[in-house]
Amino acid sequence: MDFRIADTFTASLARLNGAEQKAVKTTAFDLQLNPSNPGLRFHRLDRARDPNFWSVRVNDDIRLVVHRTAASLLLCYVGHHDAAYAWAERRRVERHPTTGAAQLVELPERVEPIAALAAAGAEPTPKPLPFAGISNETLLSYGVPPEWLDEVRRADEDTLFDVAERLPQEAAEALLELATGTTPQLPVRTPVEIDPFAHPDAQRRFRVLTNIEDLERALDYPWERWAVFLHPAQRRLVERDYGGPVRISGSAGTGKTIVALHRTVILARKHPDARVLLTTFSKALANALRLRLRTLTGNEPQIANRISVHPAMGIGYELYTAAFGQPNLAPPALIEALLREAAAAVEGHRFTPRFLLGEWREVVDAWQLGTWDEYRDVARLGRKTRIGGKQRELLWGIFERVRAGLAKRRAVTWPELFGRVTAHIAATKFPFDFVVVDEAQDVGVAELRFLASLGAARADGLFFTGDLGQRIFQQPFSWLSLGVDIRGRSYTLRINYRTSHQIRVQADRLLPPALSDVDGISEDRRGTISVFNGPAPKIETFDDPELEAEAVGEWIAARLRDGVQPHEIGVFVRSTRELRRARAAVKRAGAASVELSEKIEVTAGRLSVGAMHLAKGLEFRAVAVMACDDEIIPSQRRIENVGDEADLEEVYDSERHLLYVACTRARDRLLVTGVKPASEFLDDLTA
Repeated sequence: MDFRIADTFTASLARLNGAEQKAVKTTAFDLQLNPSNPGLRFHRLDRARDPNFWSVRVNDDIRLVVHRTAASLLLCYVGHHDAAYAWAERRRVERHPTTGAAQLVELPERVEPIAALAAAGAEPTPKPLPFAGISNETLLSYGVPPEWLDEVRRADEDTLFDVAERLPQEAAEALLELATGTTPQLPVRTPVEIDPFAHPDAQRRFRVLTNIEDLERALDYPWERWAVFLHPAQRRLVERDYGGPVRISGSAGTGKTIVALHRTVILARKHPDARVLLTTFSKALANALRLRLRTLTGNEPQIANRISVHPAMGIGYELYTAAFGQPNLAPPALIEALLREAAAAVEGHRFTPRFLLGEWREVVDAWQLGTWDEYRDVARLGRKTRIGGKQRELLWGIFERVRAGLAKRRAVTWPELFGRVTAHIAATKFPFDFVVVDEAQDVGVAELRFLASLGAARADGLFFTGDLGQRIFQQPFSWLSLGVDIRGRSYTLRINYRTSHQIRVQADRLLPPALSDVDGISEDRRGTISVFNGPAPKIETFDDPELEAEAVGEWIAARLRDGVQPHEIGVFVRSTRELRRARAAVKRAGAASVELSEKIEVTAGRLSVGAMHLAKGLEFRAVAVMACDDEIIPSQRRIENVGDEADLEEVYDSERHLLYVACTRARDRLLVTGVKPASEFLDDLTA
């Protein structure tokens, strides 16, 4: 007999208190070990529409709802007695007549009529019905249950999400895609003789648990649905074999990090002797990945022990130290001093200190150019200012002196550190078999070359996830020039699980509909859909910071009264210089806060406040983005430090991306505020 768990069970388990969850887990383990145990008290639910629904007693009040047949036992729901029985009366498990997928269907005649959701009182104005003219055959082909065909046809733009949230996910996603003008991909159709639970869409909501460890992991993290159930598109990308480097893209909230985590674990499972590196560009995000990885491998030490999680700089430092001893890293102040000295020694140029520092960081040091010939021929991608041959000669005279100054002091820069480690790996051995890189859009030139060397042992040794729209730290550059060729192996996720439709649509106004990298590979944001609805974001401006703090404080207090927990609320500002405004708002709300750091830890009982760049990797039910004033975002300091006006575009782009990152941390509620004159980006948000 197959023992399965449904996503509805894990969701309902998360709503119980700790003592209740513990009792439920004990009963679930007993069921898995011996479903025929006479100590288990099964009771057929006679009023349920599905004859295979039974209840199992946990204690005097808590009941499991299970779907029991000769072939399988499926955990469907858990709750207090009356709630559990009522849940079962409104649902049934069935095989879809067209797709062949097993579905847990909520019966429409048992829910509040969709038409009644219109505002009471005034006669509603008729609105277009987007699915009225679609045939039964077409709707069924997208996985719409037969019981829901009439309700789907009656749905308009106001009730669409109310209908969609009651449908199986594949049907809901298809309807949302149709409503936004795109053509959904048809679900797989499986023959009658194939197990309906084996269908790819069934696997996103039902999972076979083959041992106690599987069940333990599923029940230990009932709120982490991603740890147990994957969308078919995600599962395909996670499990397939590739013939070269791969990049998975998608806008914020589409599950790229989830794919990276599952890919890491799948590789370790498929290759019992392999070492796998999971990495990203910052220590904060590496810490967040390490915590999430425990959800997937917590009871499998044989898997966890072969996975290393480090920021790219951390693993580079570690390998450098092992090969050459502890590095003497050149501080930024030393680089600037050497540039000033060299510029003063070379006559006949008019280059500003800002331009020289940018050229050093983004071209000479990043690409590790060691000779005049290399600098003469470099493409200087990402640098807008054109320079001729004579100018390059003068520049190289400056940079050559800087290199000599570093060598004299036996100091190395980070790119040089990565370069030496890369050469050492090529001449010795590969410390890892596979490398999985999250937030790849913010990996630099030297880091990518280093990571490519780590994953060079196998054709499919490199797996990247990222979003060009969230690039906030790195200048764009050509991956292909470093030998990382993802052409034909670039895929985009389009289902947004984290952010409501309203927040996603508004945040997307900050970015163009499609973004391309230097190699011409495009990431198209069009066609992305959110799977749930929510209130429209609020964007407000005020005459002074005190009024802003008062309004944000009232908004936070309202969210707390709504039942949002303090740790489910985030308040973000452009930089640490504006943190006092965030703290003032939290104080007005009568709440306590904790300042985010590189550890990226959310603290129970406290709101999180922090700079926007620390929002990466986090999500909250409610987010306030404050201090969006003119000259704060885009940062006036960054604008003033641009070496040449031609480079302003890059500054504006990355500042937009930063605000986009902050806004898309919100799941249900978003508030964006500023003091007049407000940031020009708010005009884009409200356009």
